[in-house]
Amino acid sequence: MGRRCRLCALLLVVAVNLTGPYGYITTGLPYLIEREREVVAPFPYPLRDALSKQQQQSDGIPRNGTVDAAHDFRFPAEFLFGAATAAYQIEGAWNADGKGPSVWDTLTHNHPELVVDAATGDVAANSYALYKRDVEALETVGFDYYRFSIGWSRLLPRGDRSSLNPAAVAYYNALIDELLAHGIEPVVTMLHYDVPQYLQNLGGFASPLIVDYFREYADTLYATFGDRVKVWITHNEPYDFCVEGYGTGSTGPLVYATGVGEYLCAHYVLLSHAAAYHLYQERYRETQGGTIGITLSGRYYYPATNTTPYETVERAIQFQIGWFADPLFGADGNYPAVMVEEIAQNSALEGRTRSRLPTFTSAERALVRGSADFFAYNYYSSRLAELDQTDYDPSVPPSWRRDARIVQSVDPGWSRAKSTWLYVVPEGLRGILNWYRVRYGNPTVLITENGYSDDGQLDDAQRIDYYARHLNAVLSAILLDGCNVAGYTAWSIIDNFEWLRGYSEKFGLFYVNFSDPSLQRVPKASANFMKRVITTRSIPAY
Repeated sequence: MGRRCRLCALLLVVAVNLTGPYGYITTGLPYLIEREREVVAPFPYPLRDALSKQQQQSDGIPRNGTVDAAHDFRFPAEFLFGAATAAYQIEGAWNADGKGPSVWDTLTHNHPELVVDAATGDVAANSYALYKRDVEALETVGFDYYRFSIGWSRLLPRGDRSSLNPAAVAYYNALIDELLAHGIEPVVTMLHYDVPQYLQNLGGFASPLIVDYFREYADTLYATFGDRVKVWITHNEPYDFCVEGYGTGSTGPLVYATGVGEYLCAHYVLLSHAAAYHLYQERYRETQGGTIGITLSGRYYYPATNTTPYETVERAIQFQIGWFADPLFGADGNYPAVMVEEIAQNSALEGRTRSRLPTFTSAERALVRGSADFFAYNYYSSRLAELDQTDYDPSVPPSWRRDARIVQSVDPGWSRAKSTWLYVVPEGLRGILNWYRVRYGNPTVLITENGYSDDGQLDDAQRIDYYARHLNAVLSAILLDGCNVAGYTAWSIIDNFEWLRGYSEKFGLFYVNFSDPSLQRVPKASANFMKRVITTRSIPAY
């Protein structure tokens, strides 16, 4: 980046009282943190610009196959490529330098039987110490941006600014500065599953208290890193996090509150996201010029039989993706009507005086609606869908799955990755991008994760095939269908801790030998493939 001079800068983080709609107030002591900063040429932030741009490249009208595949089937010049990770999965240093425990530290330490080989993220890829190797890997492939998450319990062990950790500030500053020095744009996810255990003890995302805590956390991030971070993602995959974490209790934070907990979690995820968004809008956007989204997940669905009505497919998508996307991008800032009606009806059958699905006030609907500058989305797989026609039994514990009444299955012709849930259905990615185009008026979409699991072999031909076919689906959606897609993010740049699967499944473009203390990052064949994609802006033969 040319000649640079070293300056000593003081970052004053002043704790303020934040009173939210639920009357909860947090206070904290001010911290004076000294850190070294580098004065460099202004960074261009191409992803920020692509996500902020008006939809000029596409009018949303399908092209009906008018693109010459032999000459024009290439990614547009402004299309960007990145790779992703998450804090708990790669950082290690689980209790180093003042970090507090997260719900995933608690799960892996207290319930090792839930994780394959009783693995933990205590060390993982040790990116807390080896982050420069990760940046080298990103630069080797030629990625434009890097999506990583900040460990809330590392930065604020007790959730608010009274516990601000200077060592964490220094670490994330060093990572961000290293990325910028190598021409890689930082994309920060605020929360990727690892809720501070301190806040979980207060109810976590089943409690309205979390809204103000998250707002204060976001405020700290903007004030500390917002001068260099211009793309923010508040939450990652709230569907998975809420249903499995607060409903079935099968994963962190292991809360079993089926039929109620998942809906409370989703409700406060959306309200906390909106709180963070409007805080940025009011205090930071004018000076920092960033953009904010929330990463949703969910499958595309196909009719299970020739007689399955399309309404069943629509119901399946609305219960999974529309649950979060409708309040954000829909017409009225509310949950899909099919969810509101079904859950209210089932709740009445159970003898409840109110629906298990929380209700937004009119003010909350106004806050949530439009509180995302772009549509961030993780895609891995699709399913066949059929409607469960059996009568609802109120004597059986309620659940999201029973409310949705969708029987999921797979086509026997679909191949499968190492992960038992990951069937290869690239056409589903094109299908869901078009669903967004039609239902939400063609929003700007950033694909924030897409990847394939195997045993970690260096010659990962099946991963290359997965990437090639999904990239082809993205190109088709852009060039043939008129979908507005700004970028594609590979999961993941390196092998890492894969939650309950531990280290038994590998998604990385770079191999990491977790039994070797050096934890070297070794490029797989897929890393070279992605480099060729980025260099040629096309999908090369493989």
